[in-house]
Amino acid sequence: MLSINRQGLEIADQMVAESQRLGISVAGLKCGARLIDIGLDAPGGWLAGKYAAEISLGGLGDVSFMPLNFSAGYPTGSDEEFWLPGVRVVVDQPVIACMASQYAGWGIRREGYFAIGSGPARAASAVEPLFQKLPYKDNSDSAVIILEGSKRPTDEAAEYIARKCRIDPEKLTILAAPAACLAGSFQLSARVVATGMHKMLYLGFDVTKVLHGYGTCPIAPVVTDEDLASALSNDCVLYGGRVHYTVRADDDELEALVKRIPSSASESYGTPFYQLYQKYGSFYNMDPLLFCPSEVSINNLNSGHTFRSGQLHLQVLRTSLLGEQLD
Repeated sequence: MLSINRQGLEIADQMVAESQRLGISVAGLKCGARLIDIGLDAPGGWLAGKYAAEISLGGLGDVSFMPLNFSAGYPTGSDEEFWLPGVRVVVDQPVIACMASQYAGWGIRREGYFAIGSGPARAASAVEPLFQKLPYKDNSDSAVIILEGSKRPTDEAAEYIARKCRIDPEKLTILAAPAACLAGSFQLSARVVATGMHKMLYLGFDVTKVLHGYGTCPIAPVVTDEDLASALSNDCVLYGGRVHYTVRADDDELEALVKRIPSSASESYGTPFYQLYQKYGSFYNMDPLLFCPSEVSINNLNSGHTFRSGQLHLQVLRTSLLGEQLD
């Protein structure tokens, strides 16, 4: 059976072999787990983020760089036109790659340590309620996890992850980075396809009907504050992310669904994420309808019809990423 942990481990081993080029560091924790620092103390960079994003997809996605031009409604060459560095993600098995692996759904809480876990180890542990709705779990003798947090993972955290994955700590590989670094920012934007699929799941759609996913998303500039860094990455997805899915379903179902998926379905749409974070005090207190890319299209293989909804919010992108004032 396909093992996303084994495939992720191959990519992690490649990173270790190229550690100097990637600006990352590799160390062993006392418990035996391997720690790959891609932005905590090591400088890391976009290339390290690209590898991390591919690991987070369990080796089932193609991740690449691309410039994103934002000029809708503006004359070409006008002062209003702008561009941002962006990521492109292509996935052919998105239920496994995005929902069982990449989605950042595992909160790792141990004494004095907290991080959000994503990547193949989620499918090995299957501790999240989400896995009750998914047809995939990974029985592997090794595990790879990506931890988003500002502190170095502790031995207690590593032992906890290994225990939940039913492996020895020596078989665990951890990639660690905060949101406030190049690699962290890149891999957060690379979740754009997964974010749209999680919204589908939240709305009650059977995501096993999704066969392929494609998405683009701007990459947030690096800032020193971790909460602000996470907020800027969210703005990239919510106001600049575009996704396209290929599915097999009924047209009536998709026509109704696509109108509810984009971030514009939320009453909070149009407000920079950091302002919402300051208002509500937690991501978990915000409107869950907001968490989705800004534009969504769905191609139904059963009928050949394509359904579209949503829109970019260029002013929020300019405000959040370019430092301009919101009108």
